[in-house]
Amino acid sequence: MIILAATPIGNLGDASRRLIEVLENAEVVAAEDTRTTQRLLQALQIDNRPRLIALHDHNEKQKASELVALAAEQDVVVVSDAGMPAVSDPGYGVVAAAAEAGVTVTAIPGPSAVLMALAISGLPTDRFTFEGFLPRKPGERRSSLTALAAEPRTMVFFESPSRLAASLADMGVAFGDDRRIAVCRELTKLYEEVRRGTASELAAWAEQGVKGEIVVVVEGAAPVAVSAEDAAAQVQALVASGMRLKDACAEVAAATGLSSRDLYQQALAAKKA
Repeated sequence: MIILAATPIGNLGDASRRLIEVLENAEVVAAEDTRTTQRLLQALQIDNRPRLIALHDHNEKQKASELVALAAEQDVVVVSDAGMPAVSDPGYGVVAAAAEAGVTVTAIPGPSAVLMALAISGLPTDRFTFEGFLPRKPGERRSSLTALAAEPRTMVFFESPSRLAASLADMGVAFGDDRRIAVCRELTKLYEEVRRGTASELAAWAEQGVKGEIVVVVEGAAPVAVSAEDAAAQVQALVASGMRLKDACAEVAAATGLSSRDLYQQALAAKKA
């Protein structure tokens, strides 16, 4: 089988007993950076020296079939440099190929920068969306943020320290400067830090220079005041475009704060009328 194994995002003490046991017995490990994985094995005092296969963004398409073929006969452990493979890290292509080939895929859960940042951000955690890294090019980044301006769920982003100030400034333009934002830096590490404020406040701080791994958590858009009649019309428009009624009601409810159940019942009543 394919075993996705979550590794520490900073503090080695977060390595689970299951992770250590799997690495102690692994014969094949597909690693985002084989040197990083070798250092992890040494740091965890693991004597096992498995066959290490490099698996990164530039070779995953070519390596996926090879790894799946191996996994049909023996366990193949997949690790990234930090956190869970396949989430903003190599691994998705291997999982997709394994699913298509009928090869079992499982995971060893563990540290997650996304969930940790969300939990300590002080922002709503009941519904959220993970957006990964924003585009590098300023124009593409602004377009992506503009498309998210009405997103009602808390949003989680990864960002590079060198682009953090520019991204925060663009968030202020796209979302308005009244949104609450938390910048989480160096999670689980010695200099862990959480900065909370508006986009302009945090951009000014970031302009002074920031180092380390960065996760940005942004408050979702406030529900827009919409009448029941207008909301029903939005539901009908989405259904007419091909969306299922249930999904259309859920989408309009999320954007307006109205009850999805009420919208659904209203749409059914309109059909019978």
